[in-house]
Amino acid sequence: MNHLSALVLCAILLTLVAAAPQPASAADADDLSQGLIRLRAEVEALNGELTLLRDEQRTTLGTLNAQKAELQANLERQQLAARELREKLAAAAEQQSDAGLVADNLTPLLLGALLDLRRYVAAGLPFKRDERLGELDAFRTQVESGALPVPRAVNRLWAFYEDEFRITRENGLHSQTITLGDERVLAEVAKIGSMALYFRTQDGRVGQAQPGADGWHFVGLANRDDIARINTLYDALKKQIRQGWFELPLAAAGGAQ
Repeated sequence: MNHLSALVLCAILLTLVAAAPQPASAADADDLSQGLIRLRAEVEALNGELTLLRDEQRTTLGTLNAQKAELQANLERQQLAARELREKLAAAAEQQSDAGLVADNLTPLLLGALLDLRRYVAAGLPFKRDERLGELDAFRTQVESGALPVPRAVNRLWAFYEDEFRITRENGLHSQTITLGDERVLAEVAKIGSMALYFRTQDGRVGQAQPGADGWHFVGLANRDDIARINTLYDALKKQIRQGWFELPLAAAGGAQ
């Protein structure tokens, strides 16, 4: 190898040595280690939040299923009571041939059943409650005054019971005047069977009916997530979507959950 070739070879070797990657410094390794520690902590925190969220959803679903079972049992009790009443009224009518005796025997049963229905309406969700109670009171006046013949009154009472059964099954939007704080306002209410009642006023306030020691009250909600969930329900009902999965704030005795 001549002198010029040797110089060229040395230059190439020096170039390759300069371009070769240098070993990482201790500072770079420490930064990488700290980054991995932070990432692991974030993953563990997210995993904990996910576990908590799943537990909350299971708890909410359990509460919802319990309320649904209770409402279903209550509906079945009311239907059974209504059937028994109708059977009693029919049996009493068959046993009496004189119209006057029929009226005398049926009227106490009729008024007793009407009182039970009125108590049920007064204690339930405040959905158009004033109107429903007003109709029952007007009906009672007709029965007590004799303005409505007993056979017709029996059929009318049965129709009231059927209306209440229908209300427990239906979901939908309705216009209703509600008491919100110290004012009476016209609101659009969303009724979910006999389980929940939400409202939205013309000025944008959103809330729900909540039970308390002195009865039901309409209460506005401040939580943005709850308001967004209720607005989603309204959008679905306006589109005639009456079945599906919705996350909604639930009212329990003493306040909302």
